[in-house]
Amino acid sequence: MPELALINTGFKYGNNIVLRQINLCTVQGEFCGIIGPNGSGKTTLLKGMAGLIRPFEGVVNLDGKNIVSYNHEYIARNIALVPQNAVLPELFTAREIVLMGRTPHLGRLRYESARDIGIACHAMEITQTLALASKHINELSGGERQRIIIARMIAQEAGILLLDEPTANLDINYQAEILNFLRHLCQEKELSIFASLHDLNLASQYCDRLILLKDKSIWKQGKPADIIDAPTIKDVFGANIHVFTHPLNGLPATLVTSQRSYNNREKKL
Repeated sequence: MPELALINTGFKYGNNIVLRQINLCTVQGEFCGIIGPNGSGKTTLLKGMAGLIRPFEGVVNLDGKNIVSYNHEYIARNIALVPQNAVLPELFTAREIVLMGRTPHLGRLRYESARDIGIACHAMEITQTLALASKHINELSGGERQRIIIARMIAQEAGILLLDEPTANLDINYQAEILNFLRHLCQEKELSIFASLHDLNLASQYCDRLILLKDKSIWKQGKPADIIDAPTIKDVFGANIHVFTHPLNGLPATLVTSQRSYNNREKKL
């Protein structure tokens, strides 16, 4: 499996510095969540890890070499990025979209082989989307589209998967379905997965490691139990929360503490 390491890395757009002094690396078989307030640089970090943005400081290494020394095809064979709200061509069928994941493995003017088609079909099988193969993208629901996007990512056969808000705009059933599948995939294939997530409870329940961004850098990183606590969340997000231990798995879970709760508490006192 490929290894990715960011060493004292910073990213910016023009003169606007978004992130700096970022140090992190992939771990095989680990599902890593990226959390932080809006505008903290979660999307920028994923793009930088995928080699779409060149750092203005530090380096991004892929298998020990600067990622800028590789061509796009090599990077795509090792790193798959799923952007938030990915735009899909509506005239294409689900099968055609998934087959696009094989593009980095094809030579110039080369069509998909029987092996490529088999890999795409297998990706659709394990994401339970084979029944959607002949449907056009505009005929699919939001959850079905997201599973097709993930099937395309699987067909890419990359060892490092980067997902920007993979559960955005999905109801709770699809959120759990997508994250359960990603976690199972991560463990079964021993992949490295990084996903930006807004929901702290989902991040805590599904991720092995959390990276918390604030003030253009990594504020903290570690296991969910080391990151999700009331003082840290208040400090980073400005929100009052109550953290309790989940009764089934022992992981930290959060409840937002409203102003009404404070008022009721003061009345009782």
